Amino acid sequence: MTDKLIPLRIAGVGYCVPDTVITNEDLTKLYETSDEWIYTRTGIKERRLVSGNQNAIDLGYEAAKNAIEKSGFAPDEIDMIIAASTAPIELYSMGCQIHKRLGITRQIPAFDISAACTGLIYGLSLAKGLIASGMYKNILIVATDNNSKLLDWTDRGTSILFGDGAGAMVVTQAEDGIDDIISIDIKSDGNYDHLISLPFDGKNCPLVEPSEVKPSIIKMNGRGVYSFVAKILPKYVEELLHNAGLKSEDVDYMIPHQANIRIIQAVQDRLGLPEEKVVTNIKYYGNTSAASIPIALAEGVETGKVKLNSTALLCGFGAGMTWGGAIVRLREGIC
Repeated sequence: MTDKLIPLRIAGVGYCVPDTVITNEDLTKLYETSDEWIYTRTGIKERRLVSGNQNAIDLGYEAAKNAIEKSGFAPDEIDMIIAASTAPIELYSMGCQIHKRLGITRQIPAFDISAACTGLIYGLSLAKGLIASGMYKNILIVATDNNSKLLDWTDRGTSILFGDGAGAMVVTQAEDGIDDIISIDIKSDGNYDHLISLPFDGKNCPLVEPSEVKPSIIKMNGRGVYSFVAKILPKYVEELLHNAGLKSEDVDYMIPHQANIRIIQAVQDRLGLPEEKVVTNIKYYGNTSAASIPIALAEGVETGKVKLNSTALLCGFGAGMTWGGAIVRLREGIC
């Protein structure tokens, strides 16, 4: 422990998406729809889905391995694993399973958080505090989701939106005294929890009064979510920049949660950002929930769409409702 706050460095980022591509045209086999109908409303053309026994742990492991390799650390140098997922495929710690898959021999803390699609920002906020206090040095954040296993595939309004994937980030103590987290903030409002739900109720003991059993599938009020986010997020992002003493022109890139192209454009318009500053991949991956922001970040850097060294605004929202944002430095060597 130390009395002086220790700055954080983003050391590596990585991602993984399934090989199987499902296009809008493919979905016409399930219900009445069309590529034009989906694309004009969402900005989505296709999405990647797990197949067979593949799941979020498999995706998270690959993304984590990629991020660790980019960071230059060995797996046994990781001091903590934070796994963020909208709906963990294993309720008894995906973080522990990723720890095992990575072959880490040290007995380190590994745990899961669920802040829905804001999971990466929540995990980064936790990591910042733990590194700043001196309690931990190298932290792996893994955001991974397999939404396709949790959807009602007869529900056209919801199932068209989601895809599967994972993104990961390794953060560490910054030895040069420069903090890569310029500003970070997380929020929630439980009064809007009804907009998106995924019950895991189970059944009561046979010796007591039975409970109402709800199907364990994602239910979403799409119009309600859009109205809430369109009202909250653009102003929130503007305030995040203001509180950090920055203007939109001080940011090189905005990397938002990939939920709906219309929501992304609403934030873009509010900040007056040109197209080249807004990183989107929703067209090819759909909404990958907690994995959305880190996939867009890691892929953007890997493909050269996001140049280094630069400053990026990460922002997102999710069920609960949760939302958050981070203004970060992206240095050479993270990917």
